[in-house]
Amino acid sequence: MSKDTGKGYISGISGPVVFAKGNQRLGMLEMVYVGHNRLVGEVISIDNDKAVIQVYESTTGLKINEPVESTGNPLSVNLGPGIIGEVFDGIQRPLHELVKKSGTLIEKGIFAPAPDNTKKWNVNILVKPGDDIHPGSIIAETEETASLMHKVMVPPGIRGKVTKVSTDGEYTIEDEIIEIDTGKGLEKISMLQKWPVKRGRPFAQRIPAYMPLVTGQRVIDMMFPLAKGGTAAIPGGFGTGKTMTQHQLAKWSDADIVVYIGCGERGNEIADVLESFPKLKDPRSGRSLMDRTVLIANTSNMPVAAREASIYTGITIAEYYRDMGYHVALMADSTSRWAEALREISGRLEEMPAEEGYPAYLPSRLSQFYERAGYVRNLNGTTGSISIIGAVSPQSNDFSEPVTQNTKRFTRCFWALDKSLAYSRHYPAINWTESYSEYINELSEWYEEKTDRHFREKRTRLLAILQEESRLMEIVKLIGKDVLPDSQKLTLEVAKVIRVGFLQQNAFHENDTFVPIEKQYRMLNIMLYLSERTDDLVKKGIPVSVIVESGLFNKISQMKYTIPNDDLSGIDDLKSEIDEFYNRITLKYSNTGGRNQT
Repeated sequence: MSKDTGKGYISGISGPVVFAKGNQRLGMLEMVYVGHNRLVGEVISIDNDKAVIQVYESTTGLKINEPVESTGNPLSVNLGPGIIGEVFDGIQRPLHELVKKSGTLIEKGIFAPAPDNTKKWNVNILVKPGDDIHPGSIIAETEETASLMHKVMVPPGIRGKVTKVSTDGEYTIEDEIIEIDTGKGLEKISMLQKWPVKRGRPFAQRIPAYMPLVTGQRVIDMMFPLAKGGTAAIPGGFGTGKTMTQHQLAKWSDADIVVYIGCGERGNEIADVLESFPKLKDPRSGRSLMDRTVLIANTSNMPVAAREASIYTGITIAEYYRDMGYHVALMADSTSRWAEALREISGRLEEMPAEEGYPAYLPSRLSQFYERAGYVRNLNGTTGSISIIGAVSPQSNDFSEPVTQNTKRFTRCFWALDKSLAYSRHYPAINWTESYSEYINELSEWYEEKTDRHFREKRTRLLAILQEESRLMEIVKLIGKDVLPDSQKLTLEVAKVIRVGFLQQNAFHENDTFVPIEKQYRMLNIMLYLSERTDDLVKKGIPVSVIVESGLFNKISQMKYTIPNDDLSGIDDLKSEIDEFYNRITLKYSNTGGRNQT
């Protein structure tokens, strides 16, 4: 074929990988249409007129010599109002539109515009003729959902003077709303932008982390906090609660927008997400959570190459809303399935495998993804952030496998899910001995402002009690609890209060599903106070059994249910009750000379 036609032909097929010849105009990472059904693909290797293409749709039925058509553009997403509240596949096709056109079994090569290019939006223009504008300038607004104002921005790379402005009114995303004289000609601006998914959107400055993504989950906010603009990994085997934890964070975290990527997970899990999210009530507004959520669904039975596309589609959409000045929480469930797709495609390309068959470039791909998180100052002067929370599904719960280990290299927060905790109905099943957060130092000032200057010290003391319990339990397993001295028995009792009353949460209880920072800290304080006072009693020779029989431990454990989030006076009452018990039992034992009388 002529190299000037913009078309080549298929010379070989290996699953999602297609080999093409006859077109020297193809560029690296260019989007192409493959076959008579015009399947969407991306060029991943070029050698003269030979190209290797990964196809993001099923290649079943594709034949040798079918055409390969150039587009001249990289794989991109369309950005504009109409994204929030939608459910897309990995290459940004709206699933509800695909179902309308082809039924529940999506046909190959089917196309549906995203966002909807026929819907009219009520637009308020914010600029006037003569205004100087630059990349990122906010030129108009429209209410995208009842919970979100969409800010129309000048695309990156365009600056100049406004020469023409449309009146306020109803427009589609493709209608011209302003015209700019760039000095090199006139540029017409609409609400629609296109952006390559493999290239991060520009910003003015990266801001160091200084405030947490508040989740309302005590084990996260108090023990292992995630900074806004930070990165976290949630590794865990089957049934440990990765998806459930991400759902809880999506609902309760103080992010303005949630982007949820179901990447290669089982179809029934994704179906549950698609069914449950629209029913979830946004605690901020009382409306549907979908009013500030974007879902990208790519199940395990969909083409494997589309898993990679879904990750990049999601992060690009997140960057677009970050540029408006919003804080975005991106949930990727799970990056292990993405890595498995890379491994399969690498194998079909006959590349030299690295550890466990994964490609040698697995670390760099993970790095490129997580590095697009951050708290930034945007080109328009606003500040926004993307916080990435990536689930990892190690086989056999083996955290030493390559995806988990490489993810740890590029994330600063590690929430290790524990199978034994999950099976004992302890949720979130985050193991406090294996988890960590490297954001503590950066966030200390924020926590001290919201609580007090002793926050880090008290957090350390709480963790020390839990670590001591872990050590003591190894002894208990060997020789039993009865041989331990009373001081160590007390440590086990206090640790149990911390585990049950603080680290474990009930997503179905109105006082416990989300807990404000103030209540979390005061709960932490009262538990440490209980530890101090009872430790002093044990030192005075009072048996642990007498202390436990007082019922104080149980009351402290149950305060997460009994004390409302908007009235914390009950915690002061518990402190008074501890003091009263301390004084009474001290007086009683001093009067009896330390004899064990009840």
